[in-house]
Amino acid sequence: MSDLQTISGARVSPLCYGCMQFGGTASKSASAAMFDLCRSAEVNFFDTAHTYTDGLSETFLGEFVQHDREQIVVATKAAYTGGSSAENIARQFDESRARLKLDVVDILYLHRWDPEVALEETMEAVAKLQAAGSIRYIGVSNFAAWQVMKAQAVAASMDMRIDIIQPMYSLVKRRAEVELFPMARAERIAVAAYSPLAAGLLTGKYQRGREGRLSTDARYAKRYGQAWMQDTATAFSALASELGVEPAALAVAWAARHPAVTCPIISARDERQLEGSLAAISVDMDADLYDRIEALSVRPAPATDRSEEA
Repeated sequence: MSDLQTISGARVSPLCYGCMQFGGTASKSASAAMFDLCRSAEVNFFDTAHTYTDGLSETFLGEFVQHDREQIVVATKAAYTGGSSAENIARQFDESRARLKLDVVDILYLHRWDPEVALEETMEAVAKLQAAGSIRYIGVSNFAAWQVMKAQAVAASMDMRIDIIQPMYSLVKRRAEVELFPMARAERIAVAAYSPLAAGLLTGKYQRGREGRLSTDARYAKRYGQAWMQDTATAFSALASELGVEPAALAVAWAARHPAVTCPIISARDERQLEGSLAAISVDMDADLYDRIEALSVRPAPATDRSEEA
């Protein structure tokens, strides 16, 4: 996992569980069951955020990790709301740490880029938390490559660095391959890639008439609404059926196979859903299968866009 292979003595698992559903579509008992299922599968990396489910996600996770804290890696995020001022970051982090009941949070992400606040102020706030021993590693989520490197330059002036990024990545959302992934590999930045199932599109459930975020949330419907994405999902489901592999497992395993990806972030609203993604651990994603799946979607052009000369 780049420089994050081991955190506080715990070796980071090849999958991360995203706790966005805790306290939302997943009740406390359902959340606890999924946490236990992850631990039984040796997943020890859990991701949450200050803004998730009005704080219940952090509260539930904080309770669940107490009995096995030294073996678990906890990440949370700040400044999705309220901006990236030093005051807001400090306030939100204090609230997050109280909910999590942790003296130290392993990873703190800046949840999104804030063009209104000077990076020096933002990074200084994070640097103070790291210097105080309140956080171990620093990450950014939903940043473009140029934004990561701009933040990295400011961080370097404060004798720290961006250790991990969190971009969207799946078979139908491959933009990260253009600049973020090459940057991460060159700079030894870990990558925790979210939405490997494309909000359930790659599971085939929408083709079967079932509901989910694509059918209930206009943002997701727009994000995954292009016709070619639907065609890719149909072809992908057919391939998974041919191979006798759960589509969710195949989609997660494909995302994990990219050399820049440290770990995909999986999520679910119940144990049945989660089992499909956890099965990715046992998928043999060799180069031939990877290439066969890759060919089902639109490969983004390189940043220089001179692919005709390759």
